[in-house]
Amino acid sequence: MIAIIDYGMGNIRSLSNAIEYIGRDVVVTSDPRVIKDANKLILPGVGAFGDAINAIREKGLDEILYKDVVEKKKPMLGICLGLQLLALSSDEHGFHKGLGWLKAEVTKFDPALRIKIPHIGWNDICYTEPHPLFRGLKNNERAFYFVHSFYIKCKNPEDILATCNYGIDFTAAICLDNIVATQFHPEKSQDNGIQVLKNFLKWNP
Repeated sequence: MIAIIDYGMGNIRSLSNAIEYIGRDVVVTSDPRVIKDANKLILPGVGAFGDAINAIREKGLDEILYKDVVEKKKPMLGICLGLQLLALSSDEHGFHKGLGWLKAEVTKFDPALRIKIPHIGWNDICYTEPHPLFRGLKNNERAFYFVHSFYIKCKNPEDILATCNYGIDFTAAICLDNIVATQFHPEKSQDNGIQVLKNFLKWNP
């Protein structure tokens, strides 16, 4: 069973529909018992970093996820804001501490780059190294759907699986042991995104 973590801010319906389309059982939950019993977890997210991390902490999900993901090494996929929440901190509307699992910081695209903010739409990613998350995707199958104004700056380059260029090269996907996360939305990325979700569901780190 796949558990999508529900903390009140996420692209829950489209994501659960995508998992069901693949043919896997999925539940949207914030119940610690259900999270514990799940084989894999997905941490989605849409909205402001501060609101999201506060909601996670108010529900006690930070402690639950730490035990399951960091200590017990259960595979987890973070999506968009779900990637950013793994970081040490974010400067979105003030300073906020993240989950702190990933040595990274979240910051806004610089308007001086003369790009439209937020970054919305399809863009190609560049794989920094082979990984099962992108298995089955050909070199010309690199387009994914993005919606974000902030991006993650990793302190350890080895954590980066893929980058994307939007005025600058930014991190599009990371891997940290049993955790993978993407800045793009697989559930909105048509065939390429479905392949990424299938790969995560098959992944055994």
